Amino acid sequence: MPNPRIHLLALVVLLGAPATSVQSQGAPAQKPPPPAPPPSKALLQPDKTELAAKSPATYTIEFVTSRGPFKVEVHRGWSPNGADRLYYLVRNGFFDGARFFRALPGFIVQFGINADPKVTSAWKDMRIPDDSVATSNTRYRVTFAMAGPNTRTTQLFINLADNARLDKMGFSPIGTVITGTAVVDQFYGGYGEGTPNGAGPDQEKIMSQGNVYLAHDFPKLDYIVSAKIVKNLEK
Repeated sequence: MPNPRIHLLALVVLLGAPATSVQSQGAPAQKPPPPAPPPSKALLQPDKTELAAKSPATYTIEFVTSRGPFKVEVHRGWSPNGADRLYYLVRNGFFDGARFFRALPGFIVQFGINADPKVTSAWKDMRIPDDSVATSNTRYRVTFAMAGPNTRTTQLFINLADNARLDKMGFSPIGTVITGTAVVDQFYGGYGEGTPNGAGPDQEKIMSQGNVYLAHDFPKLDYIVSAKIVKNLEK
């Protein structure tokens, strides 16, 4: 599977990786998250009929994290395929226990690799078609990561700055953080960029070993306790 960080890495090289905050460097190791329930059949064997279903026109997700809660309002009109995929993932608990494994202060924070390698394996080839870029990657917009055309699966990132240059690369925002922006800004970024361009987490190892690898080698990473749909609007 193409690695969703590749295009983002190219942009970091172009712009220069943002400086890591002193506060992030001094953050203590996180308290381990509560044990996640065994993965459901909906995650291990994704239902194709449900995957093909349309999400509401607008819906709100509440993420409860190790730093506190934040909410994301998703607009299907911005990125229909992305909104549909995210709706399925959240409704079935995909993000519960997942780490914010790639946090670059002043650029983006990325998440979306499941805590359990068995679930990650089930989704690695579940790609969705690209959506046109209907709105810009401004600060706090939420966007699927990708590694080229039609490669989006489960990984997303939150823009921590105005990253309009991502628009021309095809990154289509699906929603925006509407509450808890201060929480998003505090996610631990002291590990920097991932391998091979930095000393941060290796995505291939996250995929093959899950949270066991991250908890041992990168204990300061923030994580998602739960992600739930809290509001739907059909209009």
